Amino acid sequence: MRSLARLVTKRHQWMTHHRTAAAATDVAAPAPGAAAAHHDDRAPLPAPASLQLGAPLRSQFPILDQTVNGHPLVYLDNAATSQKPHAVLRALSDCYQEYNANVHRGVHALSARATQEYEDARAKVAALIGARNSREVVITRNATEAINLVANTWGLQNIKPGDEIILSVAEHHANLVPWQLLAARTGAVLRHVRLTPDRTQLDMNHFRTLLSPRTRLISLVHVSNVLGCVLDAAYVAEQARAVGARLLLDCCQSVPHSSLDVTTLGADWIVASSHKFCGPSGVGFLWGSYELLEEMGPWMGGGEMIQDVFLDHSTYAPPPARFEAGTPAIAETIGMGAAAEWLRELGMGRVHDYEQEIGTYLWERLTSLSPRITAYGPAPGDPRSGGRGRASLVAFNVEGLHATDVSTLLDHAGVAVRSGHHCAQPLHRELGVPASARASAYIYNTAAEVDAFVAALKDTIQFFDDVHGA
Repeated sequence: MRSLARLVTKRHQWMTHHRTAAAATDVAAPAPGAAAAHHDDRAPLPAPASLQLGAPLRSQFPILDQTVNGHPLVYLDNAATSQKPHAVLRALSDCYQEYNANVHRGVHALSARATQEYEDARAKVAALIGARNSREVVITRNATEAINLVANTWGLQNIKPGDEIILSVAEHHANLVPWQLLAARTGAVLRHVRLTPDRTQLDMNHFRTLLSPRTRLISLVHVSNVLGCVLDAAYVAEQARAVGARLLLDCCQSVPHSSLDVTTLGADWIVASSHKFCGPSGVGFLWGSYELLEEMGPWMGGGEMIQDVFLDHSTYAPPPARFEAGTPAIAETIGMGAAAEWLRELGMGRVHDYEQEIGTYLWERLTSLSPRITAYGPAPGDPRSGGRGRASLVAFNVEGLHATDVSTLLDHAGVAVRSGHHCAQPLHRELGVPASARASAYIYNTAAEVDAFVAALKDTIQFFDDVHGA
């Protein structure tokens, strides 16, 4: 860490020496303060449908109006967590200021309103993903808990010794470890879909070879948080049905960025986390068809999930309450509902189109900067992607530089990107690297911010070259 601190100090000195060039770079950066003016917390909020995406939308996200290390904040870490609009911040504030009370077990006015707002939030999430009714939405702490819920209910009830579970080398750890634990308990066999030979996406030819009469479950990422590739969910669902397997999709990177309809997606379950789609952290959801949820026994025991409790046994509530033991994250769930409603009214088709535009610009600007840059995943418009596009994120490495060093010096220029293995260590092993840096854009990012990021990255590479005498 001391050596990294010395690099940061040295970079500051280097940037001072190159002040003229740095000043030109700063001009290219956006001025979030001008677009994200302070908002009167009690003023009427604009209808989301009336808002334009990109720069005009920034006024709805107060956190973007700040400087970091003397530079306007360029927030490109949205695949890790998104920022929150006024509508979500107000929903959280209203809950604690106006009707803070426990839900489902009180007849007084505050409890009744809290219960109504909580259940309304469930309905808003259901509407965002096209669920038939809100009873198909189970509130969880996050997507990780949702996957563990399926593993510890349906999985323990149905997976037997020798049964096979198909995963992939591109999964987030949250979609690997629960199934490893289940396999250790049940004697199931884990199979993993490999990458295509060019290592840009999952190999559907290899996927087909893994299918067999022993396949009981397929659990795959819908959109990769590293490669940005989009799974051919319709094809996978068709193949799952052909062998009688259930399908779970990790939709953490698709729910925030595209229009999903679970009635046509073909999955038996999907999971997502609120903080990825403009909602609070600490809450997420599991969606499953109601008939399937009814077949699943309880996982955690306690209040809320019961029907009747006796000293030696209990009976259980129907879904979704069966899976929601204890006092829930009430304000966070209400905030998640506000985010779901806000995005739905903004228009998920518009969100998807804008992200294809800004994501393509990000890829093209980054990959054209230097031949030393390796960007992972399919290029925009790659015909092998089947017209599904790619996410508005780019994981990359610069030859000769460690991703953490690159990200640290970018932060010194006010640019926030992620570095590390992004909870996808097996994938990075497949790519032959220990880590990567990742820039990820969202609905409030702009082309000017992409330009500022690329300029800061160019300076970072030049700095290291100067330090190393290149």
